[in-house]
Amino acid sequence: MKTLTAADAAARTLRPEDLKAVPVRHPGRWAAVAVVAVLAAMFCHGLLTNPRLDWNTVGHILWDPTVLRGLRTTLELTVLAMAIGLIGGVVLAVLRLSHNPVLSGVAWLYIWVFRGTPVLVQLFVWNFLGALWPKISIGIPFGPEFYSWQYNDLVPLFTAAVLGLGLNEAAYMAEIVRAGISSVDEGQSEAAASLGLTRGRTTRRIVLPQAMRVVIPPTGNETISMLKTTSLVSAISLVDVTRAGQDIASRTFQNIPSLIAVSLWYLFFTSLLTIGQYYIERHYGRGTSRALPPTPWQRMCGMLSALRRPVASGGTS
Repeated sequence: MKTLTAADAAARTLRPEDLKAVPVRHPGRWAAVAVVAVLAAMFCHGLLTNPRLDWNTVGHILWDPTVLRGLRTTLELTVLAMAIGLIGGVVLAVLRLSHNPVLSGVAWLYIWVFRGTPVLVQLFVWNFLGALWPKISIGIPFGPEFYSWQYNDLVPLFTAAVLGLGLNEAAYMAEIVRAGISSVDEGQSEAAASLGLTRGRTTRRIVLPQAMRVVIPPTGNETISMLKTTSLVSAISLVDVTRAGQDIASRTFQNIPSLIAVSLWYLFFTSLLTIGQYYIERHYGRGTSRALPPTPWQRMCGMLSALRRPVASGGTS
């Protein structure tokens, strides 16, 4: 008969179910949470109890017709400028990657100029370009003119703002799209060429769809940045939501309520853009993993169902 050694006896006495795991304590985390909670409570208390901050005035300014018209201008500028930036960025990126040195050089020069000068300066240039060319005409080069327009009639204030923002954004989007195209393996283009696809068709059907996974995150950031960059058009006297808030503040001397109202509109639309960016990234990231992580809505539904499950089981027993 086999006798038990001391080690065997100790192993039998220390069963896994008898062991108690002690979680690691993090006192520093709780101290940081306490400090942040106190600071947040002080900040919220100051906002709610400060007699100089009239929230009723903030609500009136938030829905003021002047602010709403300026908000519409801001959204129109964002959409049009980003459309020009996206289309121009794709074209410039393709030209940068072209084997033609002239096309590649022209694209590089465009990106160098528009990225190297401030967007505010470019807005001023488009606004005052009529001082150099008062009249824009169409005709034979160095020959007769067929049609002509005054620059200020052809390029009004809103158009100048769209051109200034959109053409500047195209330079940044060109580098984003170029990085996305460069991230696609060259074997994809070689395989498409072996199947007889042209270079343009390969770019449209194979390269660009795969590059979207890299292009979407910085493009979302650029869209959010464009929404806020439109506030610069107030420098050329175009009334956007920021300029509308400034006009109300100059009339009523309610500077802080006006700034808060304008900021709330910016926060609302940047939140919408952030949500849209998340789902677009999720759509183009489907091929990177076998199972996509749950969305915030799915996580919340799962947590609610997990909370309801014990209650339902307790009622049936």
